[in-house]
Amino acid sequence: MDAELFPRARAEIAPGAVHLPDWLDPDAQRELLAACRDWARPPAGLRTVRTPGGGTMTARQVCLGWHWYPYAYARTVVDGDGAPVKTFPAWLGELGRRAVAEALGPRGRTPAPYEASGTPQSYAYDIALINFYDGDARMGMHRDSDEKSPAPVVSLSLGDTCVFRFGNTRTRARPYTDVELRSGDLFVFGGDSRLAYHGVPRVYPGTAPPALGLAGRLNVTLRVSGFPVTEPVV
Repeated sequence: MDAELFPRARAEIAPGAVHLPDWLDPDAQRELLAACRDWARPPAGLRTVRTPGGGTMTARQVCLGWHWYPYAYARTVVDGDGAPVKTFPAWLGELGRRAVAEALGPRGRTPAPYEASGTPQSYAYDIALINFYDGDARMGMHRDSDEKSPAPVVSLSLGDTCVFRFGNTRTRARPYTDVELRSGDLFVFGGDSRLAYHGVPRVYPGTAPPALGLAGRLNVTLRVSGFPVTEPVV
């Protein structure tokens, strides 16, 4: 929000979970949005995710690098058009490493026994999940636990403001902290918080920066799979 009385400050929400407001400047937001629009086009484009119980997620999704579906990864859109998943670009991995270094420091705050997983500069980000939320979309409390790597998760927000609920590693219920994420905000969680439950209980329609040209919210989530290059399709 422009000309705030008190600019929003960096905040550590839990050990290893850090919110950096306004991390992407307006130009960087527009560039990332343009890329998301390209990725959303078919084949292997934006889709509705269906759960094993027959329900559907209200946020629509497109994947890069590895295709996520509940609750596994594949190299093709096995629950959609069957096309090969789109390539994860090198520049997006560099953005993820810079985000972790700025949020968590040079060691990434990765606790034992994961010291061998390296520093932010060595994290091989190779998955992006891009979720699009309209005004009615939500995301239930869940953990990002389908990867084999303990490297931090990087979350970038574009468009409408949302309530991001960040919880604990034991249960979907309290204790949790509600954080307001606006366009350009960065949220990183790793270390002791890598497997914390989190979700999006609310989106505020019409709150995106007008100059961005986006109605709704995009969330770009970067992860390190930890999968071998020859990992078979599951």
